[in-house]
Amino acid sequence: MTEPTTPAPELVEVAHACFDFARHGDTPRLLAYVAAGVPVDLTDASGNTLLMLAAYHGHADAVLGLAAAGAEVDRTNDRGQTPLAGAVFKGEDDVVRALLQHGADPELGTPSARATAEMFGRTDLLPPEQP
Repeated sequence: MTEPTTPAPELVEVAHACFDFARHGDTPRLLAYVAAGVPVDLTDASGNTLLMLAAYHGHADAVLGLAAAGAEVDRTNDRGQTPLAGAVFKGEDDVVRALLQHGADPELGTPSARATAEMFGRTDLLPPEQP
């Protein structure tokens, strides 16, 4: 059995910087690191992707850039939350539109984005349910 390896401190530092870029909406730096090889679906210790952090903190431009670079828009974190549900919860209308533009599914996650929208009276953010 192979022992897990500890990443080099420099890589950990780059990962933390990228998470900060996503949280703070530093889209040019974030996308430059992704273009240079940082995994577009890099996750933190809670399973939050760069896209999840950008969405939750209201950075539609970062969400659009990450989605265009191939980020999974429906990837859930360790609590089963999706970026779309987080954006609905935070009332980030531009982020919701950006995620929907890239195919985010309002029915996924726990709670789903649709359930979150209903809880907070923001069903206007999402397309009507499909029969």
